[in-house]
Amino acid sequence: MLLSEFDFPFDASLVADHPVEPRDQARLLVLPRGGGPCAHHRVADLPRFLKAGDLVVVNDTKVLAARLTGRKRPGGGHLELVLVKPFGSNQWEVLCKGSIRVGQVIELNGGATATVTEQGAGRVVMKFSSPVPALLEKVGRMPLPPYIKREPTKQDHRWYQTMFARTAGAIAAPTAGLHFTEGLMETLRARNIKLATVTLHVGPATFRPVTAERIDEHRMGTEWAELPPQTATAINETRKAGGRVVAVGTTVVRTLEAAAPTDGTVQPTQGDVGLFITPGYQFKIVDVLMTNFHLPRTTLLMLVSAFAGLEPLRAAYAEAVREKYRFYSYGDAMLIV
Repeated sequence: MLLSEFDFPFDASLVADHPVEPRDQARLLVLPRGGGPCAHHRVADLPRFLKAGDLVVVNDTKVLAARLTGRKRPGGGHLELVLVKPFGSNQWEVLCKGSIRVGQVIELNGGATATVTEQGAGRVVMKFSSPVPALLEKVGRMPLPPYIKREPTKQDHRWYQTMFARTAGAIAAPTAGLHFTEGLMETLRARNIKLATVTLHVGPATFRPVTAERIDEHRMGTEWAELPPQTATAINETRKAGGRVVAVGTTVVRTLEAAAPTDGTVQPTQGDVGLFITPGYQFKIVDVLMTNFHLPRTTLLMLVSAFAGLEPLRAAYAEAVREKYRFYSYGDAMLIV
């Protein structure tokens, strides 16, 4: 397939720069898998489309306040850093906006410094002069996506974190989970709809641009994920009993499908996941998908196209634009059933 097949008409004014509150009052576009008329609801209506015995699976990763600013020393040039993951003794792999070189010292807001120890092969590593967790706690800001055209605020520490966040390590939120509230969870539990968690630390691989015109030439990076034993048991029992597995977000889909052999069961797993799902993929575990609206020409949109069908998804996006749904991380959601 060609990259150009994953374009869609879009109005940039629909990009949401803040969430709806309460979060479960975001709109929910319900799309039958494989095609059919869309229906317009609210996220709070989700239980209406599920049934007793279904299992909702969410990503419990926690977003790091991983965005730091500083100035190069000497020279004073401004830099923005996003810390990706630990890499040795108080060293971190970082994303860096600005030119740097090995040995460069960056004076960070808050008084600490970072020294570039490695650069090349698409990776930058820096050694920090003070413990990174304390530094992020003191001066780190939430790493909002670049299409949100404003600076992060204190409110984003709450807005850009799901209610399930437990295990720190992501540089972006698993955004479908942002819509859940305690009230919605109470309704799901009352209907005997169960909950399970996986962890996938969202990193650069999720957002790596697809530059190859033939999408099968794109190489997906890896991200650390865990499917714990209790979740594997819950999934296998749900499927055996005839219930459905409801994935909340594309990160959950990739975690579950990567852990599934051909017999339709899952095994507990822990390690790097680099599964690239495109149209034609045969899903083994996921029956229902809840997801936000995604940027064109991205691996996320390709995954959702694989699940819903490319043409039905294109039509659904066109309807969402006509109906002025709010797009992307702080926007509305879609349920594919």
